[in-house]
Amino acid sequence: MAALDNIYITPEHELLRDQVARFIEREVEPHGAGWEEAGLVPRDVLRRMGQAGLLGLMFEEAYGGGGADAMTNLVFAEALSQATFAGFIITVLVHTDMAGPHLHHAGNAAQKARYMPGVTLGELITAVGITEPGAGSDVAGIRTTARREGDEWVLNGTKMFITNGVHANLYFVAAKSGPGKREVSMFIVEKGTPGFSVGRALKKTGWLSSDTAELVFDNVRIPAGNLLGEEGKGFYSVMKNFQTERIALAAMAVGHCTQAIRLTLDYVRQRQAFGGPLWNQQTIRQRLSMLDAKTRAARAFLYQCAWRVTQGQDIVQDVSMLKALTGELVNEVVMTCQQFHGGMGFIRETAIERLWRDAPVIDLGLDDGRPAEGDAGASA
Repeated sequence: MAALDNIYITPEHELLRDQVARFIEREVEPHGAGWEEAGLVPRDVLRRMGQAGLLGLMFEEAYGGGGADAMTNLVFAEALSQATFAGFIITVLVHTDMAGPHLHHAGNAAQKARYMPGVTLGELITAVGITEPGAGSDVAGIRTTARREGDEWVLNGTKMFITNGVHANLYFVAAKSGPGKREVSMFIVEKGTPGFSVGRALKKTGWLSSDTAELVFDNVRIPAGNLLGEEGKGFYSVMKNFQTERIALAAMAVGHCTQAIRLTLDYVRQRQAFGGPLWNQQTIRQRLSMLDAKTRAARAFLYQCAWRVTQGQDIVQDVSMLKALTGELVNEVVMTCQQFHGGMGFIRETAIERLWRDAPVIDLGLDDGRPAEGDAGASA
């Protein structure tokens, strides 16, 4: 990793890593088990992240952000993913890399002035509503509708599997705004808007400290000014954000791989079996070495993708390959490492068991069922 860091990483990146590592050690690892029982990350923890400048690295400095590039954002996502509580990680990354960027990229000056300072400080937690029952994450197939009536838009429909859906304050919602297959628009919906409700909180196998919800829109009236970006161009706005999303999720996957290998190396060097430490078994050393090699290769690819984004290059194909690669890899690495722990790998409250529970959800998030950006112009 040192050689890779010499290519891409600056002293400022190292300082950011250290800052995130200290936050995780102090604020996350001692309390994460309780958050999993409660099913959410306390909002005061997110506010402390915001006050430390960690929730708006890529957003404009005028609104309290850091104005950072894709490489800095990747360093943050990877450092955050050294936590062993994936529910915490995804709560943050949805806010910073999946929901917040919709406001960052498509919001007008008035919208940013109203909402972005709260987003960067963690006072307003965000969620993005795209996935639906029956349509999954097929953006062109969504059924939630938006109808213009005078100075208002009226939203009707249901969203499903929405991360941060229960406790968010601000939602960026995709809805059909015209008859065309891809005539989709994005809208800003505030919590508490009449007709908008959390249908139910969803209980999951992994990401236990991440709140996930079904959202219901029943004749929800919002001001015309809550249209986010151009009318009818929301499909392309969603496609644009995939690049950021997939790099962040790939960083999360690589972080899980790194942590699983580290935990397993510590375990097999101490665990006594067959007359000595498990580390003495050539098969175990060989298997872990290969998993480490694959993880390092994926990490190099991940950093190359982020660097190319900073150079303004079109990396649609590369990011699609990255999501496929890291989604499979995180399951291979974590499940193998969990098996090397034997019975301890199945004990709740152990880090490797959490990683084992959470890895398939990362793969699901990476294999999101949406078309790659390059597919956006396939058919109208």
